[in-house]
Amino acid sequence: MKYDEVSMHTKRALSEVLKQKMKRKPFQKITVSELVRECGINRKTFYYHFEEIYALLKWTFEQEAIEVVKHFDLLVDYEEAITFVMDYIEENEYIIQCAYDSIGREQLKQFFYADFYEIIESIVRRSERITGARLNDDYREFLSQTYMEGTAGMLINWITEREHRDRETVIRYTVYTIRESLMGILHRDDAAECPAEERAMFFDNRPQETHIGLP
Repeated sequence: MKYDEVSMHTKRALSEVLKQKMKRKPFQKITVSELVRECGINRKTFYYHFEEIYALLKWTFEQEAIEVVKHFDLLVDYEEAITFVMDYIEENEYIIQCAYDSIGREQLKQFFYADFYEIIESIVRRSERITGARLNDDYREFLSQTYMEGTAGMLINWITEREHRDRETVIRYTVYTIRESLMGILHRDDAAECPAEERAMFFDNRPQETHIGLP
């Protein structure tokens, strides 16, 4: 096998062992020694690929979920992308819950900050191209971060609130909120010139949707 294939094989083997360990014990009690012993490699090989076990966990989430989401056409398939992530959370509940219990909500969200931001910013930039609007850099960053925080927070809440929230409603509200607010902002006649601090006033003048409240 080529070097890249060998490297990927090693990472995947470590990832699978980590997932099996997380079924049986808290994440913070899993050691590098355990992982390398079961994979039949040495510690040097582990640290060549990952700085720590947290990095291996992040890589696992990225490979199994984040990289898949990046291949969706997010302007068209945003609902399908969120559905995929929710499916992943449900199918891998033991891993997600173990990570949540061990490192906490904020640390888990930090794992995905850069990835979620990149995904959301790509939606904003592509929407700009389609509408012909041009946001200033500061407001684009603010808007992307706002949507990122909301989406990431919603998905992390899903870990502990699935029994109390209707899945389809959560997906519908999330997609509606991002799509309607983003398109509304970009379709303003003065989208290119409007200062960031004035854009918030726009929401006060949006048409009201009469059937968007929680059932």
